[in-house]
Amino acid sequence: MEQKPLILVTNDDGYQAKGLGKLVELMRSIGEVLVVSTEEVMSAKGHSVTTAPSMKVSLMEISPGYKKFVCNGTPVDCVKIGYQWLSDRKPDIVVSGINHGTNASTNVIYSGTMAAAIEACMDGINAVGFSLDSYESDADFDHLDDYIIAITKDVLENGLPEGICLNVNFPQRSEEPIKGIKICRQAKGKWIEKFTGCQSEQGGTCLWQGAEFVYEDEGDDTDFSAMKNNYISIVPTQFDLTARQYFGEIGRFEHIMKKK
Repeated sequence: MEQKPLILVTNDDGYQAKGLGKLVELMRSIGEVLVVSTEEVMSAKGHSVTTAPSMKVSLMEISPGYKKFVCNGTPVDCVKIGYQWLSDRKPDIVVSGINHGTNASTNVIYSGTMAAAIEACMDGINAVGFSLDSYESDADFDHLDDYIIAITKDVLENGLPEGICLNVNFPQRSEEPIKGIKICRQAKGKWIEKFTGCQSEQGGTCLWQGAEFVYEDEGDDTDFSAMKNNYISIVPTQFDLTARQYFGEIGRFEHIMKKK
């Protein structure tokens, strides 16, 4: 009998998140599923890892072809523990999400969802991060089923280029069906924090933080533009941050303090 693909599922919204439940449901229709999810919400934890000498991992559910564990570490910890400790074989793919909230534009830098996918990619495992442009805890994910299954099956069958994972962002459900998929670049944008302060009774200042994400890119080839126009955006994402195109431009630094 042909062995089913092993799919490692994780997220950063916690083990009770609706988006995780939807992703697990879809992956179980494709292969064997190992879920390793965060115990708490770990949004915007980026690529952080736990440096404490120990972490707690608990088995929550088990049935034929399916195991679900909860870990008190970060999304990256979940991926590492999933394929290094909890599985006797390397996953065929790691899928992360479905995140409650977009990871388009520079959100990818902060994202625990995408950090999990990037961690898998760093170790040569095909990986995809899925996110929905809705922060609602009870968000509607049902319009995504066919697309998530199709993208996952394609990656399982055809793989991805070395050092590349996929950042997939979905528009939220509307009266108009999704128009399709666009391969995009990451839009320029940034978070603008808004701090208010008050004096603490213990001394010092307490800061209350609000924030707004501002897009600074009107290009029609971006992930933001795709979602705004009711398309799914896919951004090929890499962990190699080297800006090779600027080697020549900053080559002058090699001559600073150069010995004669």
